[in-house]
Amino acid sequence: MAPTAPAPWRLFALLVLIGAVAPFLAYPTFLMKVLCFALFACAFNLLLGFAGLLSFGHAAFFGGAAYVCGYLVRDLGVSPELGILAGAAVAGLLGLVFGALAIRRSGIYFAMITLALAQLVFFLCLQIKATGGEDGLQGIPRGKLLGLFDLSDNLVMYYFVLAVFLGGFWLIHRTVHSPFGQILKAIRENEPRATSLGYDVARYKLLAFVLSATLAGLAGATKALVFQLASLTDAHWHMSGEVVLMTLLGGLGTLLGPAVGAITLVGLENLLADKVGSWVTVIMGVIFVVCVLAFRRGLVGELTALVAGRR
Repeated sequence: MAPTAPAPWRLFALLVLIGAVAPFLAYPTFLMKVLCFALFACAFNLLLGFAGLLSFGHAAFFGGAAYVCGYLVRDLGVSPELGILAGAAVAGLLGLVFGALAIRRSGIYFAMITLALAQLVFFLCLQIKATGGEDGLQGIPRGKLLGLFDLSDNLVMYYFVLAVFLGGFWLIHRTVHSPFGQILKAIRENEPRATSLGYDVARYKLLAFVLSATLAGLAGATKALVFQLASLTDAHWHMSGEVVLMTLLGGLGTLLGPAVGAITLVGLENLLADKVGSWVTVIMGVIFVVCVLAFRRGLVGELTALVAGRR
């Protein structure tokens, strides 16, 4: 008899337990960065791993939401929770526009359209006066969550970021295991067959794109509050490449894979940055090539296959 998957509540209980004790074992700011990128990678995986759509433009949603949140909180005095929600909403609207244009094509053409549109967003972030140009938006205040909890306290901010990550991860989990998620998998495996069964494939792709963009924006807006900065790096195409790397490294099409990939990549970057300087990019590239050749299904994918094989 095939082994059954662990109950969802056990997975979330484990994540909550690990998250609760983590700030007492590691630096909270580092952990917050990991959580933001983990949510970003999980959002991207929803599009690529479950819908089969490779986007090279997700930095537009991540960086765009960071700028929107930073501008609202710093310049207009909006509360942090509303700033984050506004950033995610704008990212979702961008996703609706980008998706409506991009899903008309597939494969490399889809990827190139998303990259071109993301470069437009990067150019706007560079040229618009309100974004601060090359300096970005600096000194974004964390403020008080709901007017009660002072987010300038790193520990309070960490638990808020953890709650945002867990909420986003839960939404992705529910989506993947819903009828909508099963249709996305069917489209990924065989789009003509899904069309022949009567599903509006374009509509489902667009919904997946918008949801992925919204969650990516949620991660970007949260990161802007954590580091009190929204910069051009957040909207650069390199960021789109990094999230692809995180997803493939951890395990494409797995729930925890992108989070593991984000932990691995961010951890290695922080570990190697002080030791090798600019060579960190070369080393990360070598690690990526080795992992792709040795672990075709990613770290979590290979581990899952190994455990299933032994059972």
